[in-house]
Amino acid sequence: MKFKTPGFMEGVKTPIEGEIAIRKFATNPGAFDSTGTCDLFAKTTPRENVIVVGIDEVGRGPLAGPVVACAAVLKAPDIMPELNDSKKLTRPKREAMFDAVKEACACYAIASASVEEIDEMNILEADFLAMRRALTALGMKGLEAPAPEMPVEVKGSFACQNILIAVDGNLKIHGVPDEMQIPIIKGDGLVASISAASILAKVFRDRYMDKLGETYPGYGFEKNAGYGTKIHLDGIRKQGFCPAHRKSFHPKSL
Repeated sequence: MKFKTPGFMEGVKTPIEGEIAIRKFATNPGAFDSTGTCDLFAKTTPRENVIVVGIDEVGRGPLAGPVVACAAVLKAPDIMPELNDSKKLTRPKREAMFDAVKEACACYAIASASVEEIDEMNILEADFLAMRRALTALGMKGLEAPAPEMPVEVKGSFACQNILIAVDGNLKIHGVPDEMQIPIIKGDGLVASISAASILAKVFRDRYMDKLGETYPGYGFEKNAGYGTKIHLDGIRKQGFCPAHRKSFHPKSL
């Protein structure tokens, strides 16, 4: 089921504004109607100690390499004003921000699903698996998330289980309780914690693909991150597929 961005996000223009809006919703969801629009006449009691977790993935489209997801909790909504969708930042800018984004997070986890898992269960389910692994690493209970092939990078953990997960996109994560998550379309550019997750996941995966480029030269992984560029496709034509390639992805041009 696809979801629409909730009404309380209307008019949001910056990730800081979006982070503040979703934190207000998380602490007092009863003050909003079914569309997410604030009900001025609602009589509710705000919740305490609610944590907003931003989550995003990178690597759905490449022909090679794992899919990587990150779950991130920021120390404060405005702790890092330069946060934005990782796709709107150059690689040098993302690299320069990487350690600062980690420091801006109260906790984060970067997890993955392997090429073999992508081929076995399809890219979307592998994506959700990587997300569940990140959430499990941060201390969320009751999720089905077997140990990954690649070690999870993690800092800290949830102080409680009273969380709201802000998911980039229009889908909810399979295997995670519906009431604990809210999809935000283009959330990586609208909610600061999702922006942070986007940058951490992207830099982590890019660096991993750099290493794959050294292990399997000739495909340009260090330049294309596994996407189907001309150099990559030419490399496949000359050398065939390598163990890092997804067998379930078949470019029409090959």
